Amino acid sequence: MDTLMIVGIILFIAGFILIAVEMVVPGFGAPGISGIACLVIGLFLTADTIEEGAFITVIVLALLAIMMAIILWMLSKGKIHSPIILEEEQKKDEGYISSVDLDYLLGKKGIAETDLRPTGVGNFEGVNFDVISEGKYISKGASLEIIKVNGSKLIVKQQ
Repeated sequence: MDTLMIVGIILFIAGFILIAVEMVVPGFGAPGISGIACLVIGLFLTADTIEEGAFITVIVLALLAIMMAIILWMLSKGKIHSPIILEEEQKKDEGYISSVDLDYLLGKKGIAETDLRPTGVGNFEGVNFDVISEGKYISKGASLEIIKVNGSKLIVKQQ
């Protein structure tokens, strides 16, 4: 067995390892592209002729494509458990809250702690909140009223 054959076999094995790493580790494809390149080069180095190398390369790449399609199909159908995919749903009626529910502040009156241009800080019932005015400037110390709650955004107007 000559040196070129040994290098080809090593590249072939390294190619499969790199492709396996690409399937497991999320990334942008460097191990996968390197793995395919190692496979192709390894196959050409171990083949007797260029035609034989091209033929074997096409067969191996087709088998890899079929294996990848089967794995993707099984992942999409849920037949293989993936630790990346969250299976449970966190519902509000079960006690899960994704952000603070500020609807209770609607209609509350407070004081502008900072100038609102149009964002700033308002104090409502002794608690400071980031607020947004309706679009106009409101000076520090002005009376405010919360007129709209949109998620975590508090929209205020001057009284």
